[in-house]
Amino acid sequence: MDGSDLPSLLARKLAEAAPPRLCVGYSGGADSTALLHALAQLPRAFELRALHVDHGLHAESARWTEHCKRFGTTLDVPVEIVRVQVAHDRGEGLEAAARHARHAAFAAAIQPGEWLALAHHRDDQIETVLLKLLRGAGPQGLGGMREVRGFGAGMLWRPLLELPRVELRKYAAEHGLACIDDPSNTDLRLSRNYLRAEIVPKLAAHWPHAAESIAHSAALCREATSFLDAQAEAALTSLRNADDTLDARDWAALPDALRVPVLERWLHGLGLRAPPPARCEELRRQIERAREDREPCIALPCGELHLWRGALHALPRRSPIPDDWETNWNGAPLELPGGVGVLALCAASPDDRTALTDPSLRVRFRRGGERIKPAGDAHTRELRDLFQRAGIPPWQRGRIPLVFRGGELLAVGDLWTSDAGIAWFAGRGVHMTWRRK
Repeated sequence: MDGSDLPSLLARKLAEAAPPRLCVGYSGGADSTALLHALAQLPRAFELRALHVDHGLHAESARWTEHCKRFGTTLDVPVEIVRVQVAHDRGEGLEAAARHARHAAFAAAIQPGEWLALAHHRDDQIETVLLKLLRGAGPQGLGGMREVRGFGAGMLWRPLLELPRVELRKYAAEHGLACIDDPSNTDLRLSRNYLRAEIVPKLAAHWPHAAESIAHSAALCREATSFLDAQAEAALTSLRNADDTLDARDWAALPDALRVPVLERWLHGLGLRAPPPARCEELRRQIERAREDREPCIALPCGELHLWRGALHALPRRSPIPDDWETNWNGAPLELPGGVGVLALCAASPDDRTALTDPSLRVRFRRGGERIKPAGDAHTRELRDLFQRAGIPPWQRGRIPLVFRGGELLAVGDLWTSDAGIAWFAGRGVHMTWRRK
């Protein structure tokens, strides 16, 4: 196939897929420029638009945005510009952070039933499979990118996966298409760029059919993944608890081929990403060796996994609470540190403002050894014992606000209040609320 056959390839793919509306992810680079131009030349039995994501990471990004708008005008295709903020605090590299921001923007912009067309080609697929291999991926990762999958409110479509990069560049040259040259694509510190510039050419020089062989192996892995997906979905259904935790022992006892896919599906449903396979294996070993008094924890890319009372609990990354945080409180809405929520005293009557002028309360978090006599309980109890009896997970115990008056603990969040606390609140016509985030 040569560059002149690109429209015919797309015409065939469109006939097979028949998307009612099509949105091209348009970076302005040679690949997406060729894709958008070729689609625009075809008879339009579908609506066509383009979406350009401005990451704001390069000094030329504003100029690139204007270039994309002008190119869309020449094709009579509307180009929407979406500007994103790339998070630098997710514990991942800039390349991955930019990709996540871009995909989130795409997912938010796709309309119901619309297909997002991306210009990923065979060379991209080869690089993806090699990167996954180097990271120790299983069949799902080694299957590379799928041509069609659900995405946001619509579908994600990669119609060019069987086409080499060189053919897209030929098409762009034959039609004299102006393209953006992002200098970051030549930064060999980025893994994909290093593979593209240094490794893949050497593989092709020694094994001329390397690309075809790798693509064939990826297709076989996708077939195996389809079977594993069905098995993993059935296993997840049986292992998932009502509170969205996962039965730890039964998960660890799964066959090796199912353990990672089940964990990935569960975490994805909670908006989290799974750890690398090696960390999953470490989690399995910790589960098998865990004693009743141990609470193993495994770090996730954006959170953590806890083993507690026979179940795996997945938590997103949380902001820390300073160890010595403490503040006076007059009952007005209090924003608690660490994203814990808002504490407030609500008056039974709008005219009752007594509590809001009394700064005698203090709020802090657990430091150890605190005790309270809960209303209706005959005994004063340590918080540790109350938390254990109530089944409060250990990672939550230090994030529950404690309300003191003088040296006396009146309330533990909205979980327990002492008789003195009830009397103090009632005497001012208020009750305490804790609005968690």
